[in-house]
Amino acid sequence: MPTVGSCYIVAASPTGAWTGRVGAVACYTVGGWRFLAAVEGLTALVRSTGTFAVYRLGSWDLGTLTGTKLVVAGQQVVGSRANAIATPVGGTVVDAPCRDSVSQILMTLRQHGLIAT
Repeated sequence: MPTVGSCYIVAASPTGAWTGRVGAVACYTVGGWRFLAAVEGLTALVRSTGTFAVYRLGSWDLGTLTGTKLVVAGQQVVGSRANAIATPVGGTVVDAPCRDSVSQILMTLRQHGLIAT
């Protein structure tokens, strides 16, 4: 038996009292289950994982944060993705360790989506 105040996102193929409530938020009250229909932008904290769930385009998106920038302690640390940066090639003097380091930095920035490929 759930405790009063427990809430859950109703997944696909629900049964029992949850039948026909796919995508809703089910909350257990003294009077039994109550259901909140999900609407665009509804956000919930999923306590079991410590992540947020956001209802977008007709389904729940778990663990994905969207925005235009990330600010930590008043300092912007991530903004819009920048244009691609070419991997170093050519030149008259080749510094292989430096070129390898720059290439690794660029690869990491691309993997994290911070610069285009």
